[in-house]
Amino acid sequence: MGIATDIAEDWHAALAALAWQVDAGVDEVLGDAPLNRYDLPAEAPRLPVVAAQPAPARPSPPVAAAPAPEVDPVRLAQAAATAAQSLDDLREALLAFNQCELKKGARNTVFADGNPGARVLILGEAPGRDEDLEGRPFVGRAGQLLDRMFAAIGLSRRSPDARAALYITNVMPWRPPGNRDPEPGEIAMMRPFVERHIELVDPQVIVVMGNTPLIALTGNRGILRARGTWTQALNRPMLPMTHPAYLLRNPSAKREAWADLLSLKARLRG
Repeated sequence: MGIATDIAEDWHAALAALAWQVDAGVDEVLGDAPLNRYDLPAEAPRLPVVAAQPAPARPSPPVAAAPAPEVDPVRLAQAAATAAQSLDDLREALLAFNQCELKKGARNTVFADGNPGARVLILGEAPGRDEDLEGRPFVGRAGQLLDRMFAAIGLSRRSPDARAALYITNVMPWRPPGNRDPEPGEIAMMRPFVERHIELVDPQVIVVMGNTPLIALTGNRGILRARGTWTQALNRPMLPMTHPAYLLRNPSAKREAWADLLSLKARLRG
């Protein structure tokens, strides 16, 4: 009985002490030893491991289109000229040929003038202002001098008689800006048309007037050295002469031009 009584008294005493503490505002139980909350734990808490997410796939850059194959204007000119079966076809081929920048600034395509049955084909350089406006070669001051020069040996672009006629064309069918000399690339571009033009007319003699036609048919320049000396071009006799525009600027050179005309007259008689 004594032990049971002591336990009961201790329990009631503890309960009474707890009730007193609750009334005093105690709401949690503290340990026997003080706790410093600023002390770091022995091991930092481990953060949960999150599986790495794969980066979103970047869209593939657009595939650049393959560059367009470079167009070779000389090959296009060769194909167009070769396909021409007549002078009308060749004229249409030139009208449709858009690879030469000179065409964009020209008023007209200057094709030819004279009698296509002529024995003599005169090949000039390029149209000037008057030729560009009228659409025919050699119609300005230089053209008027040319007519007088060849009339002196009995030849004319107006003659219906093939033996006394002239056929006149240029290397360049379009006027270069400011009447500048045609560039090598422009001459090369027009050479297939020039060659086909001569083949279709089939003259007995070619007369080249100035450096541009000399370059186009022989690859050489230096008309003052070449003039008056017969040579061959496209399997035909060719006579280089100075351009009438040069004669207008240098009247003293007309004597040499007259000698060239007499040489042409003698060749035609032979």
